[in-house]
Amino acid sequence: MTRPLRLLLVDDSFMDRHLAEEVFADYAQLCRVSTVASGQAALDTLLAPGATLPDVVLLDINMPGMSGFEVLSAMKAHPQLVQIPVVMLTTSNHDQDITRAYTLHASSYLIKSVNFQEFVAQVEGFLEFWTKTRLTSWPEATA
Repeated sequence: MTRPLRLLLVDDSFMDRHLAEEVFADYAQLCRVSTVASGQAALDTLLAPGATLPDVVLLDINMPGMSGFEVLSAMKAHPQLVQIPVVMLTTSNHDQDITRAYTLHASSYLIKSVNFQEFVAQVEGFLEFWTKTRLTSWPEATA
């Protein structure tokens, strides 16, 4: 049996973080979610000495201070973080944002549903994909 998937959710919206925590809590046997409210907090968390790295980062685009694109770019430029899959989870459906995310090597791009039941379905699909495609014995990674 494999350990639960470790997720880091980066979103400046308290309501969006809270909603995601509530939905992911229903799947606690499959995943553990940590949240941070800014891009800088995400990098600080990921690069803290001895930090256990997440298996996947869920990253909002539109955040004050450091945008999701800036976080993604910093992660992909850092040797300890480059291999962590990053899923952009955002309300933006603009073609240029989608193109930019993939140009910066995002693993995927999810447009957040504003409908609660559709968001739950997105979380279920996300978990089904990431729990089935990860290594059967997921390695422990630390900063």
